[in-house]
Amino acid sequence: MSLLKVEGLSKEFGGIHAIEDLSFTINPGTIHSIIGPNGAGKTTLFNLITAVYTPSCGKILFDDKDIAGKKPYELAAMGMSRTFQNLQIFFNMPAIENVMVGHHLHLNRRFLPSFLRLPSVIRKDRECRDYCASLMEFVGLAKYVTADAAQMPYGALKRLEIARALAAKPRLLLLDEPAAGLNATESREIDEVIKKVAQTGVTVVLVEHDMKMVMGISDAILAIDYGRKLAEGTPAEVRANPDVVAAYLGAHA
Repeated sequence: MSLLKVEGLSKEFGGIHAIEDLSFTINPGTIHSIIGPNGAGKTTLFNLITAVYTPSCGKILFDDKDIAGKKPYELAAMGMSRTFQNLQIFFNMPAIENVMVGHHLHLNRRFLPSFLRLPSVIRKDRECRDYCASLMEFVGLAKYVTADAAQMPYGALKRLEIARALAAKPRLLLLDEPAAGLNATESREIDEVIKKVAQTGVTVVLVEHDMKMVMGISDAILAIDYGRKLAEGTPAEVRANPDVVAAYLGAHA
């Protein structure tokens, strides 16, 4: 059974087809990459899946449930989490509190116990902080547990976003260009984090331009251009597809 299924998905902006009649499936426990040239519609596709945009037509099924009309916070409660192409960090907060923001769905925040700071609330806050500290350690950020987010380097902030997304305890994690702007060492660190996440059973969908990373960690790849499917299959199959080569390197290639 597929975890995510997209059927005939389309999205128009003023008559321009950003996504056109796109269909694919994501199987549980896999790393599934979405690739394509700049402007191919990759981030638009992520925004459709995560309910930032509403489809013009087509279906998106998450765990066999049609998620049309759902809000992003409802999808988060169902087990879907994501990061964004541009950093979405609260720089005026400690790093660990950035991660704790992602865990709020799993906390009981009734007004009166929280207002009175009852022992049960204090205990839950401590458990949340400990859990989020363990996630920071998981992504290689143990030394930043007591740091402010503003003090962290760019590559560490990318991993901090992944830790925050994991704090929501997702079954499906969507990563939008997690290696963008990173040097070779930082890219390898992100590569290792993604593989570790997948080993825990979380399904990962990845948009990325770093082809070395994509080919090295993906179980399956979907290539799109102008919002349409070019190819889908294993890394070897997609890499050898002439339409994918032409889209990236030009028809003469």
